[in-house]
Amino acid sequence: MRDLVEIGMGRTARRSYDFDDIDIVPSRRTRSSKVVSTAWQIDAYRFDLPLVTHPTDAVVSPHTAIEVGKLGGLGALNAEGLWARHADAESALAKVAEAAKEGASASEVVRRLQELHSAPIRTDLLTEAVRTVRDSGTTVAARVSPQHAAELTPHLLSAGVEILIVQGTIVSAEHVGVDDVDTGEGGESDTDPLNLKDFIADLDVPVVAGGVSDYRTAMHLMRTGAAGVIVGHGYSPGVTTTDQVLGIGVPMATALIDAAAARRDYLDETGGRYVHVLADGGVRHSGDIAKAVACGADA
Repeated sequence: MRDLVEIGMGRTARRSYDFDDIDIVPSRRTRSSKVVSTAWQIDAYRFDLPLVTHPTDAVVSPHTAIEVGKLGGLGALNAEGLWARHADAESALAKVAEAAKEGASASEVVRRLQELHSAPIRTDLLTEAVRTVRDSGTTVAARVSPQHAAELTPHLLSAGVEILIVQGTIVSAEHVGVDDVDTGEGGESDTDPLNLKDFIADLDVPVVAGGVSDYRTAMHLMRTGAAGVIVGHGYSPGVTTTDQVLGIGVPMATALIDAAAARRDYLDETGGRYVHVLADGGVRHSGDIAKAVACGADA
């Protein structure tokens, strides 16, 4: 039975938990690290570390992705980041960092980053960044937003991307546009949303999609044919500002366990198709990695 509490007259809420709210209890039997493997696999790609870097310029450059790959993890590039917009992204970021060290306000630093990101995406630079990782011999992964997935994916595939990540701040099971609602204002319709099921079916590379925070949305993404589902990111309080701006936030432990439950039911539904669950957010210490895995995350 779910633990529901009354938060006001006629309103109930479900208790949910973050990593700080739970602990792992040791059992009676311990195992040597020599007989425990942290390796995992997406499609034909095997990794010794249960680590996928968050695809953002603040974390990953092409050279960082290479080093992470050599250590056994998966470095994911942001296909819409600065490496796809500026020929010398390293210098551009160094200037921003220097301004911060010299006492520039947070709003000034954000303004400079926004100016850098206002430059158009150049497919030649994107291709060069992807090929830099590919030529190192490590597995190549790149992230696109749902809005630009159809446009950028062909360029990524031709450059050698082996795992595609379709990630937005919040990814829902169904998007309702203007055409679906009679507003009476006669406005133009929204751009057609990405149909993930058709999109994934047309690709020969595994696709990881997200983020999600609940059982039903995780199940929906699994049914699209995704090889992996990302839990968190836009939903993780303290990781993004989504909770402050939109009031949306789901603690990671509960979100992960719900997604893992969807994976178990989907495994039964399909007769054995396993979908990986990736925890994105809420991991601040090494112990949080262990908790994420205990909650059902593969990486």
